Amino acid sequence: MVGSIATIRYGDAFSWLSMVLVDPAYRRAGIGTELVEAGLAVLADAATVRLDATAFGHGVYLRSGFREEYGLQRMQRAAQSPTPAELGSRENLKSTIRAMNDGEFAEVLKRDRAAFGADRGVLVETFRREAPEYAWVAGEKIDGYVFGRHGYGYEHIGPLVADDDITARRLVVACVSAHPDRPFIIDVPLRTAWISWLESIRFNLQRPFVRMCRGEGRFEEQMDRIFAITGPEFG
Repeated sequence: MVGSIATIRYGDAFSWLSMVLVDPAYRRAGIGTELVEAGLAVLADAATVRLDATAFGHGVYLRSGFREEYGLQRMQRAAQSPTPAELGSRENLKSTIRAMNDGEFAEVLKRDRAAFGADRGVLVETFRREAPEYAWVAGEKIDGYVFGRHGYGYEHIGPLVADDDITARRLVVACVSAHPDRPFIIDVPLRTAWISWLESIRFNLQRPFVRMCRGEGRFEEQMDRIFAITGPEFG
């Protein structure tokens, strides 16, 4: 096996191409293009297909009819203890941040459909079940929420949706300060102030990528409320 691709359908809103991987020794031989064509064939009835492109795949996707939507970047934070002073303490967050309960999860799903532009309830429910320590909500009326998941080399924060920067910061702090011994990654839209704050708590750029779209693109998402995507595998 020298390459792979995966597809995801988010109902009628849009579908997703992901995990387009080609062994470095076999790149520039047209394999990536063949994989993308195979994935698009699986999703031939989908009005809109989206993906997150790395520099390696960007040209392939342009030639396959995708157009750029907006930039993203992955940021990483090494495991470290104690955490920086900027993180504060969990005690200071108790009045605004709390672990997500079952009743709140139902409300989060409604808000998430509006923010993401599609229903990904099965996905985030899996995150909450497998990594409950990263499922938090903010505010009495749910001003924001975050999920996370375990990874091979890093813990992954996202998706993170919030009404404002302050709420988003508190949700990141809740995840990181509870587990200072774990390395983290987070995939974020290119917002200068938000990225600067993440850098202040020792997140550093790992790599950039670009969200791309092919087809009608009639979905609606609330980009001003999205502070971290789920990841290029899931959108």
